[in-house]
Amino acid sequence: MAKSKPEDNPKQSSSAGGVKPEKLNEMKHSEQTSVFFFAAIVVVVAVCAVPLTAEVSAPDSRQHLTLKMDEALLTVSNDLETDVLVSWRSERCYQCLYQHLGVVSAGRSPGQPSSVDFVVSTQHEIALQLNSTPEVRELCQVQFHFGEHGNYSLWMKNLNNVSLTNCSLVTNSDPVNSNIPILVAFFVFLGLALMFAIGSRLLRIGVVRDLVLRVNGSMEAERLINSELGSPRIDALVTDNILPSPANASRRLRSLDTFRGISLVIMVFVNYGGGRYWFFRHSSWNGLTVADLVFPWFVFIMGTSIALSINSMLRGGARRSSLLKKVLWRSIQLFLIGVFIINPNYCTGPLPLDNLRIPGVLQRLAWSYLVVASLDLLVARGHLDILTTDVWWSLGLDVLLYWPAWLCVLLLEIVWLCLTFLLPVPDCPTGYLGPGGIGDMGLHANCTGGAAGYIDRWLLGEKHIYQTPSSRVIYATQMPFDPEGVLGSINSVLMAFLGLQAGKILLHYRDVPTRVISRFLIWGLFLGAISAVLTECSTDKGFIPVNKNLWSLSYVTTLACFAFVLLVLVYYTVDVKKWWSGAPFYYPGMNSILVYVGHEVFEDYFPFRWSMANSQSHTEHLIQNLVATSVWVFISYVLYRKRIFWKI
Repeated sequence: MAKSKPEDNPKQSSSAGGVKPEKLNEMKHSEQTSVFFFAAIVVVVAVCAVPLTAEVSAPDSRQHLTLKMDEALLTVSNDLETDVLVSWRSERCYQCLYQHLGVVSAGRSPGQPSSVDFVVSTQHEIALQLNSTPEVRELCQVQFHFGEHGNYSLWMKNLNNVSLTNCSLVTNSDPVNSNIPILVAFFVFLGLALMFAIGSRLLRIGVVRDLVLRVNGSMEAERLINSELGSPRIDALVTDNILPSPANASRRLRSLDTFRGISLVIMVFVNYGGGRYWFFRHSSWNGLTVADLVFPWFVFIMGTSIALSINSMLRGGARRSSLLKKVLWRSIQLFLIGVFIINPNYCTGPLPLDNLRIPGVLQRLAWSYLVVASLDLLVARGHLDILTTDVWWSLGLDVLLYWPAWLCVLLLEIVWLCLTFLLPVPDCPTGYLGPGGIGDMGLHANCTGGAAGYIDRWLLGEKHIYQTPSSRVIYATQMPFDPEGVLGSINSVLMAFLGLQAGKILLHYRDVPTRVISRFLIWGLFLGAISAVLTECSTDKGFIPVNKNLWSLSYVTTLACFAFVLLVLVYYTVDVKKWWSGAPFYYPGMNSILVYVGHEVFEDYFPFRWSMANSQSHTEHLIQNLVATSVWVFISYVLYRKRIFWKI
């Protein structure tokens, strides 16, 4: 999401299945000690990970530059008779210009080289180019992935043939492994989960239950063992927090709330910083990181919930016109919350109307919800028959039944394709999908996003869109660009509509889980094949690369493919086999809008943020972000226990 803080420049200082009654008790017991589970997360993670704060090794005697996160020290020694210009380029920067790192003067005399210290990025592999100056002649190139806080030397000298330059890279001191805190945190959470699972199993044994009752000798012990923890009733149909409660509820699917909770928890974690690791931040342009996965999944599961909720309300006798009014009102509410509560930073002063950002995450949700819910109201049926699979055309029956809505979505996609590839953009190539800046050899520096960026700047104005896009990190772009802009909203509708299709499958095959799973897998395979064709199985060279900033068509098909597969896994383990209750993700999934708005509004308040002893430590950032995310999961659990749900 664009709300997350931008990264530093790498250059730096120089640089519907039912719940069986006999299975319900298993789900109840699996949640019994969730309060202690979440409290333990905060304490144990902090205690176990604090020793890792000393992740910077003792500095080398030559290391006099202060290194930050994701930086290393490179000393370039020049034993040549000419000055050398050192330039660099990230290997993640597609067709980019080299950026100047600095000049190393000629050696003072044979055997007495001159040296200059540089700070280089360690996030990705970089290519170093060394050219003689003032005459520009390439001497050598070096490709290397530097390690964080490592100390390296690059030597340049002539061998027997003075026309040949030898460049050798030496490691003076080993880098630290900045990924160790992630590994420690993983095992801590895994250990807590295992303890929780083992404890729940032990409490099911009669002898252990009697022992606990005798030791505690109170009603509280009985309540802890037999508590249902507010388990949803079997006759409750899944809804989303932006949908009204159904009139006549039917069976509820925990897997959908769990899926939504997984998306939301990861979204909160990456928005809070993700430990300042690059793979927990949005991709600079083409490609995917963990942060790029969760928002489309949230849009997807919203579409699934729309299908089930509207079907339930129609069966309850609600009129389509009244439902449409409620859809419109809820969309307006979401949009206004996004514009006037989420986007502004009131800590800096009154609401700045002259540069207030208009697009945003909730605004994108509001638009997608409005369009998809309206289309579903157009074609939804109150009574649904179980679809047959006996005939060859049955594979497309759940699509053919709703062909008017599919036709509208396809027309929207045609509009997106035409605007993206045919709209003339001043001083830019038609159909340009690049980042601008130093990309494409710097030929289109002010063309960031092509038609998508142009439409936003034309409709909304440069001051009312996102000012620090992720493309600045690697591509050094200067143009504002909004990843939740106008043109990308068309493809977010497609994402929500594919989620709606998942909901239709759950409705039509509600009593046959095997058919639900097979349909989900077929859709995942189909969408994955489309992505492979559009991208040519590459990051940058396909017809339409996967791009979160543009919400490109291949981005939607790829993430929808992942969503169908993930939903299969969650649906099978939670609703079919009852192996997992969905905890702890189930709780934030039940209160998604409250958790999302709350984590944005209270982002800078304790216990979600505090002053760190070392702000350049991945470990401290990771602890802070994990604690903040865990607190929101705990808050959602408490609200769930008290039956408090914020629905718009």
